[in-house]
This record gives sequence, structure tokens and C-alpha cells, in this order.
Amino acid sequence: MLRQHLPLLITIAGFAQLSVLVASALVPIRLNWRRDLQVLNRLQRQMYWVYGGYVVLSIIAFGLICVFNARELAAGSRLARSMCAYIAVFWGIRLALQTRLDVKSHLTTWWLTAGYHLLSVFFIYFAALFAVATVVP
Repeated sequence: MLRQHLPLLITIAGFAQLSVLVASALVPIRLNWRRDLQVLNRLQRQMYWVYGGYVVLSIIAFGLICVFNARELAAGSRLARSMCAYIAVFWGIRLALQTRLDVKSHLTTWWLTAGYHLLSVFFIYFAALFAVATVVP
């Protein structure tokens, strides 16, 4: 029974993952990366941006794969389960990091605080949904 609802839940997760990019776009601005990363040498600054770019690219890929291939991901093939497992691990790690990051001094407005908590809900949803999609027959 759950498997029949998975395509819709995965499609919703796809759009939600793409919406996470709004918060990602705010990070360099809110944390003033241009100024604060100046203490690093040029290569380290470049690597910081490259790593951030890879994370953004991964989130875009996850979102688009989920939106355009939800039925296939929900079908339970070995490849689908492998992809769902990877997405679950990705967001599970991000969720664990959410509890360790020292963000309090940056949550200076109600909307930043609300956004932070909404991201936590999204991370829980992504990690749980894709874990379930990995193991549900």
C-alpha cells in the first residue's frame, strides 16, 4: 500500500529539495563569505566555492531526478533502491549536521529562525522518505 503513494511523496520531495536551494543561495550572503573567506589563501577560497557548488549541483540533481523519475524510484528496482539509499544518507548526514552547527547568532530575524526549522523538517522528511523507499518491498 505504501508503495502506491511513493511516487507522489517522491515528487513532492523533489520540489522540496529544489526549494532548499533558496536557503543555499542565502548562505554566502548572510554569512558574508566574500569578506570572511579573505583570510584564506586563493586556492582555499576557490575550493570552498567548488565544494559548495558540488553540493548545490547534487541537490539540483536529486530534485530533478525525483520530479521526473518518481515512479521509477518508487518501483523498487535495485538501481532505484540504491539511489534512494544514497539520497537518504545524504540528507541523513545533513540532518545530523543540523544539530551540530552553531547557528544561533545568525538567526537574527523571525523568518531566518522559521526557515531554519523548516529546513530541519525537510531534512527529516527527505531522510525518512528515501530510507523507506529503500526498504519497502
